[in-house]
Amino acid sequence: MDNLLDRLATAITRSDDLEGLVRPFLEILEAATGLESTYLTRVDEAAGVQKILFARNARELQIPEGLSVTWSDTLCKRALDEDCTYTDDVPGRWGDSDAAKKLGITTYLSAPVRIGEGELFGTLCGASGSKVRVSPQSQRLLGMLARIIAHHLEREKLLAQLKRENLVYSHYALSDPLTGIPNRRALLQELSRALANGRRTGQSLHLAFIDLDGFKAINDRYGHDAGDRFLIQIAERLKTGVRDGDFLARYGGDEFVVFGPACAANLEASRAAIRERIEELTSGVFPLDGHSLDYPGASVGVVTSNAGEHSCEALLARADDAMYSIKRQRKSNGN
Repeated sequence: MDNLLDRLATAITRSDDLEGLVRPFLEILEAATGLESTYLTRVDEAAGVQKILFARNARELQIPEGLSVTWSDTLCKRALDEDCTYTDDVPGRWGDSDAAKKLGITTYLSAPVRIGEGELFGTLCGASGSKVRVSPQSQRLLGMLARIIAHHLEREKLLAQLKRENLVYSHYALSDPLTGIPNRRALLQELSRALANGRRTGQSLHLAFIDLDGFKAINDRYGHDAGDRFLIQIAERLKTGVRDGDFLARYGGDEFVVFGPACAANLEASRAAIRERIEELTSGVFPLDGHSLDYPGASVGVVTSNAGEHSCEALLARADDAMYSIKRQRKSNGN
């Protein structure tokens, strides 16, 4: 018994997943009960199917992993319905089970594996083709192992739920709630990674700072709902119109940022092309709650990162300065 307890403790502490936990348990169960086959099943009551997940077949009786049988015909269902966890006379008690006949089961032992609010996950079982006397102590061991498996499954389910919730939280924490594109926090994270990669590879970045001229006047004239619709449309146009691989974010208010690799040999011409492309994307007619806004386009400042650039803030400040220079030019030209 002490050896079994040692093996049980080892199995619990070393298991990383369900299979890693269950397979040692099946060995322990076989040693404690003397049964030929020990196995864990998965029950899908809605589909009416029971499947063998993991099995240990020590002697003649063979219960194959992956075997699926009709749930209503199984010994497991009969045992649950009749609250009978053990019998050494399956033919006499449940002779109508075709599955038991085909497998040649005479002795049968099982315990349900329930999770959550009593949901049936499956069963932990043992079986033999001959009569085997299983002690009450071994029957209690089976129940304990079933409960440990259930706790493991609940823990895995909780961890999976936490991972899903963390992904959702991360998405919302890094997304602008209005436009759905990345927010300033996400921008700074990605820009920091891109600059670090640039320091390793020598790859420069083009960064465009975009300011929607006259946005306050749009809000004042058409209302804040219309202003929000305008921002959403701007974000959508930018998202579908910038280069593949570029990162787009809403910096805040009516300001957006786009950055990506500077691949062209002529950096000045490349910056001009990016600025013209963004001006084109942000200009045109925008429908706003029954009104049509003919918008002349945003002011866009584009800069290129320096070799070994570390500071996101410094790069953004240079792009902001370049944007204001464009804004002044446009005002002086009457735009």
